[in-house]
Amino acid sequence: MPNSKGLIFDIQSYSVHDGPGCRTLVFMMGCPLRCGWCANPEGWEARRRLMFRATKCVRPQRKCRRCAPVCPEQAVDGGEKHERIKINWDKCRHCASFACAAACLNEALTVCGREITVEELTRILNRDRHYWGSDGGVTFSGGEPLVQQDFLLAALKRCRESYIHTAIETSAYAPWPVFSDVMANIDFAFIDIKHMDPDQHKNKTGVSNELILNNIRALKANGWPGRLIIRMPVIADFNDSEDNINAMIAFFREIGQNEINILPFHRLGDSKWTQCGMVYPYRDYEATPEHVLDHIQELFLANDILCYVGHETPF
Repeated sequence: MPNSKGLIFDIQSYSVHDGPGCRTLVFMMGCPLRCGWCANPEGWEARRRLMFRATKCVRPQRKCRRCAPVCPEQAVDGGEKHERIKINWDKCRHCASFACAAACLNEALTVCGREITVEELTRILNRDRHYWGSDGGVTFSGGEPLVQQDFLLAALKRCRESYIHTAIETSAYAPWPVFSDVMANIDFAFIDIKHMDPDQHKNKTGVSNELILNNIRALKANGWPGRLIIRMPVIADFNDSEDNINAMIAFFREIGQNEINILPFHRLGDSKWTQCGMVYPYRDYEATPEHVLDHIQELFLANDILCYVGHETPF
């Protein structure tokens, strides 16, 4: 069956910040957005990919060259004997063998992403459900779960059959039929809005927000019975202005939404960008100051919109 397998890059048990109760968090690969502050860039593409942790490379100390000779794309440069290896990431994109990672004995080179079947995922969820408590369940995150809609739908329907509470963390960037079919099987949703202006949104994420906002409008208009919390990562000099916050407040009034979760910026994704051979655009940015978060929260609260900061969301 075409939907019998999905591609994931992690599964975390005992998550308490991604929906009600204790949950199992499934990170799915593939995302149509390219946010410069992304904490999981390894999940951007719906394919297995190489990651390189330079601090684990023993080339300088032991003159190791196990990886370079086995690379079929000649993308790995063994370098001088006192240097760490170098990777030509453009060549590396075309590789499916990952022979270099298999040859590395120190986990400096690793493969991110693995296939999982609905049956295997169901076994994991049935194992974990004994620890969730009465409110827990599974949360699909990413990446963007909607990219793998066939597998996601198959997994969600299996969860329904097993009476497992379902949640999703999504950008809502998908055609309405896909989004609608998935949301019909979801009990709780975090949906991100990065910016209210379509041009600003496209400038920083690579896509316009029009599809996202229209999907949210339609979801609310069709009386979706689940609980929706909009999320916004607070990014300095991008979406933290009063004009943008006021535009979001107006959108909330339009659709009848009264909950938002604002997330302070952090640099936790920096090392992953480096491991993927990319430069993190926000490495010089500081964590969002508390006074900025407090001011944004006050603007929402003054308009009768519940605003939760960071992990303060009540489930």
